[in-house]
Amino acid sequence: MDYQTARTNMVESQVRTNKVTDRAVIDALLAVPRERFVPAALRGIAYVDEDLPLGQGRHLMEPMVLARLLQIAAPQPTDRLLVVACGTGYPCAIAARVAARVVGIESVSAQARRARELVAELGVGNVEIVEGPLADGAPDRGPFDVILLNGAVTEIPAALKSQLADGGRLLAVIKRGIGLGQATLTDRLGDVYSGRILFDAATPLLPEFEPKESFVF
Repeated sequence: MDYQTARTNMVESQVRTNKVTDRAVIDALLAVPRERFVPAALRGIAYVDEDLPLGQGRHLMEPMVLARLLQIAAPQPTDRLLVVACGTGYPCAIAARVAARVVGIESVSAQARRARELVAELGVGNVEIVEGPLADGAPDRGPFDVILLNGAVTEIPAALKSQLADGGRLLAVIKRGIGLGQATLTDRLGDVYSGRILFDAATPLLPEFEPKESFVF
């Protein structure tokens, strides 16, 4: 399969047609081999317009959604960026091309291990993969100018918001109940956090953030 052509087609048909115009984001999507980050059996469909399952509750986010979130985050070449639930590392490899330093947090050991292998094989030197609870983030590596949640959540943990630098941006898909989630942007200015809804997204919910079952008496 000609993956380079598939990558170009993904950008032209899925990304550019969905309001993504940022040259740095587009160049990153064209440069990073998405097929390397999925199981071998899924490489033939690595560039489809879908969230691709990686196993153990992780997905490669739909290309359009990832691209739009990164464009809205507007990471600068000097920024420090955190990816929560980084899976096998694809969003980290993309973000590494538009930010100075990227930290990926992953709670699934096998996925964290694979992410480290892939970023090393691809020579991505400004990415660090950390294993630990997703909701805790990586406070000892912060604060972060941009935080990206690579999967939907029911609400944004306070610990993650607190790791935003002043002027920082947090991008997440919030999903409550059935139906589509809503991509949201949370800004921090001093001690004030403000949020707004960006667009609808069918991003799968991260298992760690699924609502806890409650007993009814």
